[in-house]
Amino acid sequence: MRAFRIAYDGRPFHGFQRQPDVPTVEGRIFSALQNLGVADEKPTGYAAAGRTDAGVSAVGQTVAFECPDWLTPAAFNSELPGSIRAWASADAPDHFHATHHAEYREYVYHCYAPDADLERARAALDVLRGENDFHNLTTDEQNTIRELRGEVRREDGYLVFRLRAGGFVRGMVRRIVSLVQAVATGDSDVAKVERVLGPEPIDGPEGIAAAPAYPLVLADVAYSELDFSVDERAAASARAVFELLRAERATRGRVASEVERRIE
Repeated sequence: MRAFRIAYDGRPFHGFQRQPDVPTVEGRIFSALQNLGVADEKPTGYAAAGRTDAGVSAVGQTVAFECPDWLTPAAFNSELPGSIRAWASADAPDHFHATHHAEYREYVYHCYAPDADLERARAALDVLRGENDFHNLTTDEQNTIRELRGEVRREDGYLVFRLRAGGFVRGMVRRIVSLVQAVATGDSDVAKVERVLGPEPIDGPEGIAAAPAYPLVLADVAYSELDFSVDERAAASARAVFELLRAERATRGRVASEVERRIE
Protein backbone atom coordinates (compact mmCIF):
# COMPACT_ATOMS: atom_id res chain seq x y z
CA MET A 1 0.00 0.00 0.00
CA ARG A 2 1.30 3.42 -0.90
CA ALA A 3 -0.07 6.92 -0.27
CA PHE A 4 0.44 9.89 -2.59
CA ARG A 5 0.07 13.62 -1.99
CA ILE A 6 -1.81 15.20 -4.88
CA ALA A 7 -1.98 18.88 -5.83
CA TYR A 8 -4.47 20.16 -8.38
CA ASP A 9 -6.09 23.24 -9.84
CA GLY A 10 -9.77 22.56 -9.25
CA ARG A 11 -11.22 25.03 -11.73
CA PRO A 12 -11.20 22.73 -14.82
CA PHE A 13 -12.93 19.90 -12.96
CA HIS A 14 -16.41 19.03 -11.75
CA GLY A 15 -15.06 18.22 -8.30
CA PHE A 16 -12.80 15.45 -7.09
CA GLN A 17 -15.09 12.40 -7.07
CA ARG A 18 -15.37 10.45 -10.31
CA GLN A 19 -18.61 11.06 -12.23
CA PRO A 20 -19.86 9.82 -15.57
CA ASP A 21 -19.45 12.11 -18.59
CA VAL A 22 -17.72 15.05 -16.87
CA PRO A 23 -14.04 15.62 -16.04
CA THR A 24 -13.10 15.07 -12.40
CA VAL A 25 -9.79 14.82 -10.58
CA GLU A 26 -10.42 11.25 -9.47
CA GLY A 27 -11.45 10.27 -12.98
CA ARG A 28 -8.12 11.54 -14.31
CA ILE A 29 -6.26 9.71 -11.56
CA PHE A 30 -7.95 6.43 -12.45
CA SER A 31 -7.25 6.96 -16.16
CA ALA A 32 -3.57 7.60 -15.41
CA LEU A 33 -3.31 4.40 -13.38
CA GLN A 34 -4.99 2.44 -16.16
CA ASN A 35 -2.57 3.85 -18.74
CA LEU A 36 0.34 2.93 -16.49
CA GLY A 37 -0.96 -0.64 -16.15
CA VAL A 38 -1.41 -0.31 -12.38
CA ALA A 39 -5.15 -1.01 -12.34
CA ASP A 40 -7.88 -1.92 -14.81
CA GLU A 41 -10.31 0.48 -13.15
CA LYS A 42 -10.33 1.37 -9.44
CA PRO A 43 -7.07 0.26 -7.76
CA THR A 44 -7.14 -2.35 -5.00
CA GLY A 45 -7.49 -0.76 -1.55
CA TYR A 46 -8.10 2.68 -3.03
CA ALA A 47 -9.37 5.55 -0.87
CA ALA A 48 -9.00 9.33 -0.93
CA ALA A 49 -8.78 11.80 1.96
CA GLY A 50 -11.75 13.84 0.82
CA ARG A 51 -14.12 14.86 -1.96
CA THR A 52 -13.56 18.48 -2.86
CA ASP A 53 -16.31 20.36 -4.69
CA ALA A 54 -16.15 21.66 -8.25
CA GLY A 55 -13.62 24.48 -8.46
CA VAL A 56 -11.83 23.69 -5.18
CA SER A 57 -8.06 23.21 -5.44
CA ALA A 58 -5.73 21.13 -3.29
CA VAL A 59 -2.14 20.60 -2.27
CA GLY A 60 -2.72 18.12 0.55
CA GLN A 61 -5.19 15.73 -1.09
CA THR A 62 -4.11 12.16 -0.37
CA VAL A 63 -4.92 8.96 -2.21
CA ALA A 64 -3.70 5.49 -1.24
CA PHE A 65 -3.86 2.10 -2.94
CA GLU A 66 -1.85 -1.00 -3.72
CA CYS A 67 0.72 -0.39 -6.44
CA PRO A 68 4.13 -1.60 -7.69
CA ASP A 69 7.31 -0.13 -6.18
CA TRP A 70 8.22 1.67 -9.39
CA LEU A 71 5.18 3.96 -9.15
CA THR A 72 6.86 7.11 -7.86
CA PRO A 73 5.15 10.52 -7.94
CA ALA A 74 7.22 11.40 -11.02
CA ALA A 75 6.09 8.20 -12.76
CA PHE A 76 2.49 8.95 -11.75
CA ASN A 77 2.77 12.43 -13.28
CA SER A 78 3.82 11.00 -16.64
CA GLU A 79 0.18 10.08 -17.27
CA LEU A 80 -1.58 12.84 -15.31
CA PRO A 81 -2.67 16.14 -16.89
CA GLY A 82 -0.59 19.17 -15.95
CA SER A 83 -3.32 20.53 -13.68
CA ILE A 84 -2.96 17.45 -11.43
CA ARG A 85 0.43 16.68 -9.89
CA ALA A 86 1.60 13.99 -7.48
CA TRP A 87 4.49 15.41 -5.44
CA ALA A 88 5.18 13.16 -2.43
CA SER A 89 4.54 9.59 -1.31
CA ALA A 90 4.73 7.32 1.72
CA ASP A 91 4.60 3.62 2.43
CA ALA A 92 1.36 2.76 4.22
CA PRO A 93 0.38 -0.27 6.31
CA ASP A 94 -2.00 -2.79 4.75
CA HIS A 95 -4.89 -1.63 6.94
CA PHE A 96 -4.47 2.04 5.96
CA HIS A 97 -7.51 3.98 4.73
CA ALA A 98 -6.94 7.52 3.45
CA THR A 99 -10.42 8.68 4.50
CA HIS A 100 -10.87 7.09 7.90
CA HIS A 101 -7.31 7.41 9.23
CA ALA A 102 -6.93 11.16 8.70
CA GLU A 103 -6.34 12.96 12.02
CA TYR A 104 -7.49 16.28 10.64
CA ARG A 105 -8.10 18.20 7.43
CA GLU A 106 -7.10 21.80 6.96
CA TYR A 107 -8.60 24.20 4.43
CA VAL A 108 -7.42 27.69 3.48
CA TYR A 109 -9.81 30.22 1.94
CA HIS A 110 -8.75 33.54 0.41
CA CYS A 111 -11.77 35.85 0.74
CA TYR A 112 -11.50 39.17 -1.08
CA ALA A 113 -13.09 41.61 1.36
CA PRO A 114 -11.28 44.98 1.38
CA ASP A 115 -14.05 46.57 3.47
CA ALA A 116 -14.09 43.85 6.15
CA ASP A 117 -13.21 44.52 9.78
CA LEU A 118 -10.71 41.95 11.02
CA GLU A 119 -11.74 42.18 14.67
CA ARG A 120 -15.39 41.57 13.80
CA ALA A 121 -14.31 38.59 11.67
CA ARG A 122 -12.33 37.17 14.58
CA ALA A 123 -15.23 37.67 16.98
CA ALA A 124 -17.53 35.73 14.64
CA LEU A 125 -15.01 32.91 14.20
CA ASP A 126 -14.52 32.72 17.97
CA VAL A 127 -18.17 31.72 18.33
CA LEU A 128 -17.80 28.99 15.72
CA ARG A 129 -14.67 27.44 17.19
CA GLY A 130 -14.95 24.35 19.37
CA GLU A 131 -17.50 21.55 19.21
CA ASN A 132 -20.78 22.68 17.67
CA ASP A 133 -23.67 21.42 15.61
CA PHE A 134 -23.18 22.95 12.14
CA HIS A 135 -26.55 21.78 10.78
CA ASN A 136 -27.34 25.30 9.52
CA LEU A 137 -24.08 25.44 7.57
CA THR A 138 -24.51 22.33 5.44
CA THR A 139 -26.99 20.50 3.25
CA ASP A 140 -26.24 17.30 5.16
CA GLU A 141 -29.04 16.18 7.43
CA GLN A 142 -27.13 14.05 9.93
CA ASN A 143 -23.71 13.71 11.58
CA THR A 144 -23.33 17.51 11.62
CA ILE A 145 -21.49 17.93 14.94
CA ARG A 146 -17.85 18.89 14.41
CA GLU A 147 -14.98 20.33 16.46
CA LEU A 148 -13.61 23.33 14.59
CA ARG A 149 -10.26 25.03 15.02
CA GLY A 150 -9.10 27.95 12.97
CA GLU A 151 -7.96 31.49 12.51
CA VAL A 152 -8.52 34.44 10.21
CA ARG A 153 -5.96 37.09 9.30
CA ARG A 154 -5.74 39.96 6.84
CA GLU A 155 -3.44 39.94 3.83
CA ASP A 156 -3.82 43.07 1.71
CA GLY A 157 -7.50 43.17 0.71
CA TYR A 158 -8.16 39.56 1.71
CA LEU A 159 -9.40 37.77 4.77
CA VAL A 160 -7.42 34.53 4.84
CA PHE A 161 -9.15 31.71 6.72
CA ARG A 162 -7.32 28.64 7.98
CA LEU A 163 -9.85 26.10 9.24
CA ARG A 164 -9.12 22.68 10.69
CA ALA A 165 -11.31 19.77 11.83
CA GLY A 166 -11.28 16.01 11.89
CA GLY A 167 -13.74 16.21 9.02
CA PHE A 168 -16.06 18.77 7.46
CA VAL A 169 -19.67 18.30 6.46
CA ARG A 170 -20.73 19.27 2.95
CA GLY A 171 -20.32 22.98 2.21
CA MET A 172 -19.32 23.79 5.79
CA VAL A 173 -16.12 25.70 5.07
CA ARG A 174 -17.60 27.94 2.39
CA ARG A 175 -20.66 28.72 4.51
CA ILE A 176 -18.45 29.57 7.49
CA VAL A 177 -16.55 32.00 5.27
CA SER A 178 -19.80 33.54 4.02
CA LEU A 179 -21.16 33.96 7.54
CA VAL A 180 -17.96 35.43 8.99
CA GLN A 181 -17.58 37.79 6.03
CA ALA A 182 -21.14 39.05 6.58
CA VAL A 183 -20.30 39.89 10.19
CA ALA A 184 -16.96 41.45 9.22
CA THR A 185 -18.62 43.78 6.68
CA GLY A 186 -21.47 44.74 9.01
CA ASP A 187 -24.20 42.93 7.08
CA SER A 188 -24.80 40.62 10.07
CA ASP A 189 -23.88 40.63 13.74
CA VAL A 190 -22.32 38.07 16.06
CA ALA A 191 -25.79 37.25 17.40
CA LYS A 192 -26.57 35.82 13.94
CA VAL A 193 -23.65 33.40 14.36
CA GLU A 194 -25.07 32.26 17.70
CA ARG A 195 -28.48 31.70 16.09
CA VAL A 196 -26.89 29.66 13.31
CA LEU A 197 -25.40 27.32 15.91
CA GLY A 198 -28.72 26.98 17.73
CA PRO A 199 -31.16 24.08 17.34
CA GLU A 200 -33.65 25.89 15.11
CA PRO A 201 -33.22 25.61 11.33
CA ILE A 202 -32.27 28.81 9.55
CA ASP A 203 -33.16 28.82 5.88
CA GLY A 204 -34.85 30.94 3.24
CA PRO A 205 -33.66 34.57 3.16
CA GLU A 206 -31.95 34.03 6.55
CA GLY A 207 -30.03 30.98 5.35
CA ILE A 208 -26.29 31.05 4.78
CA ALA A 209 -25.23 30.72 1.15
CA ALA A 210 -21.89 29.15 0.35
CA ALA A 211 -19.03 31.43 -0.67
CA PRO A 212 -17.53 30.76 -4.14
CA ALA A 213 -15.53 27.56 -4.50
CA TYR A 214 -12.44 28.68 -6.43
CA PRO A 215 -10.69 30.55 -3.55
CA LEU A 216 -10.73 27.36 -1.41
CA VAL A 217 -7.72 25.04 -1.06
CA LEU A 218 -7.48 21.68 0.71
CA ALA A 219 -4.15 22.58 2.28
CA ASP A 220 -3.30 19.59 4.46
CA VAL A 221 -4.48 16.18 5.62
CA ALA A 222 -2.56 14.78 8.59
CA TYR A 223 -1.76 11.12 9.27
CA SER A 224 0.22 10.02 12.32
CA GLU A 225 1.24 6.71 10.73
CA LEU A 226 2.65 8.08 7.46
CA ASP A 227 6.03 9.67 6.76
CA PHE A 228 5.84 11.39 3.39
CA SER A 229 8.92 11.78 1.24
CA VAL A 230 8.97 14.57 -1.34
CA ASP A 231 9.88 13.48 -4.86
CA GLU A 232 12.02 16.46 -5.88
CA ARG A 233 11.51 15.98 -9.62
CA ALA A 234 7.75 15.68 -9.21
CA ALA A 235 7.61 18.62 -6.79
CA ALA A 236 9.56 20.81 -9.23
CA SER A 237 7.08 19.88 -11.95
CA ALA A 238 4.18 20.81 -9.66
CA ARG A 239 5.74 24.14 -8.69
CA ALA A 240 6.31 24.98 -12.36
CA VAL A 241 2.66 24.26 -13.20
CA PHE A 242 1.32 26.47 -10.44
CA GLU A 243 3.85 29.24 -11.06
CA LEU A 244 2.59 29.39 -14.64
CA LEU A 245 -1.02 29.51 -13.40
CA ARG A 246 -0.11 32.29 -10.98
CA ALA A 247 1.55 34.31 -13.73
CA GLU A 248 -1.38 33.85 -16.11
CA ARG A 249 -3.88 34.99 -13.50
CA ALA A 250 -1.73 37.95 -12.48
CA THR A 251 -1.60 39.01 -16.11
CA ARG A 252 -5.39 38.75 -16.42
CA GLY A 253 -5.65 40.93 -13.33
CA ARG A 254 -3.40 43.59 -14.88
CA VAL A 255 -5.45 43.57 -18.07
CA ALA A 256 -8.67 43.97 -16.08
CA SER A 257 -7.10 46.86 -14.15
CA GLU A 258 -6.09 48.55 -17.41
CA VAL A 259 -9.60 48.28 -18.78
CA GLU A 260 -11.13 49.51 -15.51
CA ARG A 261 -8.74 52.46 -15.36
CA ARG A 262 -9.62 53.62 -18.86
CA ILE A 263 -13.39 53.55 -18.43
CA GLU A 264 -14.45 57.10 -17.65
